[in-house]
Amino acid sequence: MMAARKTPHLLDTLPSAAGRLQPDAVLGPTTWFRVGGAAEVLFRPADAADLSRFLREMPLHVPVSVIGAASNLIVRDGGIAGVVIRLARGFGAIEVEADGIVAGGACLDATVAEHALAAGLAGLEFLSGIPGTIGGAVAMNAGAYGSDVAAMLDWAEIVTRQGEVQRLPAGHIGFSYRHSGLPPESVVVRARFAARPGDPTLIATRMAEIRASREATQPVRARTGGSTFRNPDGARAWELIDGAGCRALRRGDAQVSEKHCNFLLNLGAATAADLEGLGEEVRRRVHESSGITLAWEIKRLGIPAGKPEVVA
Repeated sequence: MMAARKTPHLLDTLPSAAGRLQPDAVLGPTTWFRVGGAAEVLFRPADAADLSRFLREMPLHVPVSVIGAASNLIVRDGGIAGVVIRLARGFGAIEVEADGIVAGGACLDATVAEHALAAGLAGLEFLSGIPGTIGGAVAMNAGAYGSDVAAMLDWAEIVTRQGEVQRLPAGHIGFSYRHSGLPPESVVVRARFAARPGDPTLIATRMAEIRASREATQPVRARTGGSTFRNPDGARAWELIDGAGCRALRRGDAQVSEKHCNFLLNLGAATAADLEGLGEEVRRRVHESSGITLAWEIKRLGIPAGKPEVVA
């Protein structure tokens, strides 16, 4: 009797790569929330050429997701179908120039700020208050403490879903508040930020102020994912959430932070469904109390699974 043919794993249908291809890669422990399922295939390309060739040869029907430091991300409990791309060492170079810095997509925002400080370059201090990578910062036009990526970016190099390498001037990216118009499923591999000569003492002082402000106002030592919702025009998300009575609201082990109620927390045993369900309950209550519909700032990827706990 012939054995039944086994359905091939997605990995078996993908092109080879110089970087690492890992099937059924658990993602939850690598996210700041510490929740979520596995990537069907996790790809860590060796460099931009490896990424370009892989995407060019990969079947177009295979979905692609890109994650960075996973600091502003909920991976859903059912995992992520297709290929998840996560940049690593080959995208970590930082080049200091006289009037700017060129950084790889995997560089941490805070590390770029530190390099600017060491070179006596001002204007990038705000990056020290953003817990993510340069690729993610460009993709979402990250900002804080009076500036954002759109204000300081000269250009970004991307690899498109078709494997084409492009350098896009900042003015061609279509930035808006916490949003960019980058092509779908493209990957930011390098970016150049403008800066200006400055007094290192003043730069260091400003960065220390930013760090102290984060420590004082945000639950930075908790399992969290940064700002949950975008600020609506003319309003602050945290004030709307507080006004709707959602401070400390819980769903299972997911909780709205008491310290800053635009942050969700995993108190220990929350699932992605708990966190996302709590966020949707907050949106419902804010709309009911103010008429304003909050938009998610946290990125949510993957397949839902499981049923959220009842709101307490």
